[in-house]
Amino acid sequence: MLKSVTFVCLIAILAVSTAHAQNTTFKPGEFKTWALTPPLGWNSWDCYGPTVEEHEVKANADYMAKNLKKYGWEYIVVDIRWFVENDKAGGYNQKDPRYVLDENGRYQPAVNRFPSAKNGQGFKELAAYVHKKGLKFGIHIMRGIPKVAVNKKLPIAGTNGITADQIYSTENLCKWLSDNYTVDAKKPGAQEYYNSIFKLYAEWGVDFIKIDDLSAPIYHQDEIELIRNAINACGRKIVLSTSPGETPFNAATHVSNHANMWRMVNDVWDTWRHITHLMEVSKQWYPYIKTGTWPDCDMIPLGRLSIRGEVGKDRLTRLTKDEQYTLMTFFSIFRSPLIFGGDLPSNDAFTLSLLTNKEVLKMHRESSEVRLLYQQDGKTAITSKNSKTGETYLALFNTSETPGLELKVELADLDLLGKVKVTNLWSGEKMGVKEGAFAQSLAAHACGLYKLSLGK
Repeated sequence: MLKSVTFVCLIAILAVSTAHAQNTTFKPGEFKTWALTPPLGWNSWDCYGPTVEEHEVKANADYMAKNLKKYGWEYIVVDIRWFVENDKAGGYNQKDPRYVLDENGRYQPAVNRFPSAKNGQGFKELAAYVHKKGLKFGIHIMRGIPKVAVNKKLPIAGTNGITADQIYSTENLCKWLSDNYTVDAKKPGAQEYYNSIFKLYAEWGVDFIKIDDLSAPIYHQDEIELIRNAINACGRKIVLSTSPGETPFNAATHVSNHANMWRMVNDVWDTWRHITHLMEVSKQWYPYIKTGTWPDCDMIPLGRLSIRGEVGKDRLTRLTKDEQYTLMTFFSIFRSPLIFGGDLPSNDAFTLSLLTNKEVLKMHRESSEVRLLYQQDGKTAITSKNSKTGETYLALFNTSETPGLELKVELADLDLLGKVKVTNLWSGEKMGVKEGAFAQSLAAHACGLYKLSLGK
């Protein structure tokens, strides 16, 4: 009898605790404490496009838990159109898509792709699977309200009779995907609609959300504010990633006050021009690399890509090893979120090594004061500091086609006077003591990443 009473009491305590969590309202700006270091994770887009299935998500979660979690990798994110039963790779099915929605016009996972979503469970069971492995679960959505919900005049949860057709607008629709209408922030029920979907996601156990068509070609300030309000009211700490870029720089203050991460460019794929364009655009964003809010370089297009993807056929990344080091070095010293795009179970030893270098990840996690020293004539130098250890980091890049290009940095420009010990961060090689200046000759498209500390 005592055991039964104890069990009932535990259930009651859990119920009260859950109710309290769901009633939590977060303060403005509190979200900046939810990602104190740049998020590390995996996203399904680069390898599965809009067609990923539950067993593939689980396989990537299994790999991350076994091989990457101890290095700080934690997010598993299901990308676009998980609510379409008959989507296809190589271009979305916009001819006859079969959407899955609930009675309040909120998208639901397609059960033929996500079997655990049966009986209205949504992503609860998949999120629980990910959580049990010590990881966090994320999803992608599109800005706006489903056209199907508008056409059917479905009621908006949390309102007194307001329906979807009363809050939509045909202004500024997404130009590349026709699923949704714009939500008119001035209409009664607009905030309640976003509140309703984030309440649902909180119930599912979502920890991360990537929202598309927010930043470019138009910066949708009104809907971003609706989304921020809805997350603050949902009772769960959901990290917000806005997509895609190029996020306009004149919105820098606004986006950093509403999102944990925002895209600087459009999709980055496994070609050299994508990397050099990213590095060029990033020049203006260094002042906005701040705790809890991160300019985002996009996903990491390494490993096995496009199994059922949108760009090219099933392949290993087209980047050379030097170019892969350049990409990972830039993402890491810039302190971008690291969201891997390849199929994790297909990783080879080299790809895994790029994701598990303890010293590089320590720099990514602990550094601050990231600044660009110079970027011209195919030469780029970036530095940062580790306030915990007193060490300075330096990344040098030869983005030109010229082999053997020498890059030089005056150590005084790094506030390093006297003798400086240099360590190659990727290899661990001790490179001796330098004084006055540090120079390296780099192959075309190659880089170097170094740790510098004072001492003999």
